[in-house]
Amino acid sequence: MEVLAKYIVIFFGFFLIGVGFLMLFAPVRAREILKKAGSTPFINYAELTIRMIPAAGLILYADLSKFPEFFKLLGWFMLATSVILLWVPSKYLHGYALWCAKLLTPGYIRLVSPFSFLFGGFLLYAI
Repeated sequence: MEVLAKYIVIFFGFFLIGVGFLMLFAPVRAREILKKAGSTPFINYAELTIRMIPAAGLILYADLSKFPEFFKLLGWFMLATSVILLWVPSKYLHGYALWCAKLLTPGYIRLVSPFSFLFGGFLLYAI
């Protein structure tokens, strides 16, 4: 099980790095993707369910990582918030996504893209 969890966390780290590239080189596209969050019940439940996979990976691999307490805390936080958000109607989550997309102009999205690179790299390093 730890091997599967390890590869889930590795994939999650590379995913975050990929998101960083998207934010840096295609911030308008990243913003359009953000606007779709929670737009339909299917998208809402799919994104929350998919979010639980790396959360479980972080929890299961925590003891083997370089930062076990951080992995556990982050994994449980992601899992708990995903379960809580499953109970929030998708129209509210979509409204929040639209509000965030309005605030995050392409310039701001580019500005915060290094955080996605750094966090993805940190996860890969911690394995």
